[in-house]
Amino acid sequence: MSRTILRGRVLTFLSEPQGIDDIASYRYLEDGAITIAEGKIVAVGDYDAAALGDAEVIDHRPNLILPGFIDMHLHYVQSQMIASYAGSLLEWLNTYTFHEEQKFSQQGHASAVATDFYKELIRHGTTTAVAYCSSHPASVDAYFAEAERRNMLMIGGKVMMDRNAPEALCDTAQSGYDDTKALIERWHGQGRALYAISPRFAITSTPAQMEAARALVAQYPECYVQTHLSENDAEISLSMELYPDAPDYTGIYEDYGILGPKTLLGHCLHLNHRETGVLAETGSVAVFCPTSNLFLGSGLFDRARLAKMGVRIGIATDIGGGTSFGMLRTMDEGYKVLQLRGDRLTPLNAFYMLTLGNARSLSLEGSIGAIAPGNAADLVVLDVRATPAMRLRAATLTSLVEELFLLQTLGDDRAIAEVYVAGARAKSTLGGL
Repeated sequence: MSRTILRGRVLTFLSEPQGIDDIASYRYLEDGAITIAEGKIVAVGDYDAAALGDAEVIDHRPNLILPGFIDMHLHYVQSQMIASYAGSLLEWLNTYTFHEEQKFSQQGHASAVATDFYKELIRHGTTTAVAYCSSHPASVDAYFAEAERRNMLMIGGKVMMDRNAPEALCDTAQSGYDDTKALIERWHGQGRALYAISPRFAITSTPAQMEAARALVAQYPECYVQTHLSENDAEISLSMELYPDAPDYTGIYEDYGILGPKTLLGHCLHLNHRETGVLAETGSVAVFCPTSNLFLGSGLFDRARLAKMGVRIGIATDIGGGTSFGMLRTMDEGYKVLQLRGDRLTPLNAFYMLTLGNARSLSLEGSIGAIAPGNAADLVVLDVRATPAMRLRAATLTSLVEELFLLQTLGDDRAIAEVYVAGARAKSTLGGL
């Protein structure tokens, strides 16, 4: 069995940091060695030249090696409409999004977009993401086929939507159910692929389709569920008009039995006290999408309140409402959003969220999100001196925490020195893909 050893400064989290001085929450090796075999991490420790044996050594010093970043919510089918000018969510959807997603009925379009989408993820250090595809089954096939080709652990699903969208995008309650069932059977557990049952949101699903989603969740409890919740005031009002018997927006999903520990709810900006309690009780995950929330003027995520109530939280780019594929840029904007909320996020907590925190929110701890034996060798190598501005600031750094904050504040794809997917170099080989 051939082995590869990555040498460098190694950082991985063991638990959620309880403060900026919580050194027990992470493991840091100044001169570390990550031993990889057959796509998995088999050992982590201090570098020891005498113990190398016949292993290939790749030296990334002085760069920092972390688990690959995890993106909890995005739309790969919106990759070509980032930075589309609009005033608010519903205007943006009707003016740009639905038009763009209709293109995925064209032969070859999904595959072409998927290829470029994965290149962008890798360039920005993301090794796992959760994506909405379009309403076309072929978009799901293209998404998972490209993930399989790159050996990436990816989650995704066909959007179910049978109203309040162009006819060319709408399925029906029955066809949405049938297509989703067939896609689950074809892709869930195939290689590293995992499926997410994906009713877009209450506005675009009739009660009959929500019943279909309920049936799918009951049949396939091992799958994820993803939808949108409480992103925009107009969205909330329209949802309540369409479901007048529900106690609130969250109550719609609650009534149809699709909340639970594998349910990922994008945005969650305007939740009342009851809704917050329901999310905590069901173990559902509120996904923070800072660049999208700022771009569309949707609101400021209240992380401190949700966390205090016991709600599980993830963070995501939300491409294409979001404005960067990069989790570093996303966390930079997230820090600023939380500052406006009076919630000061430490650099340790930021990088915990991008790695182990998001892995836990996906119930994938022990598979990804940490540099530990048995985990997949999905890794990112960060260069704090990647740009002239970063080099200028880096000359004055005095601690690991300062370095992390510099990376999240000024870092972008240029700070991603290398990416490994299941132990194989991914970023430096993009030119050949």
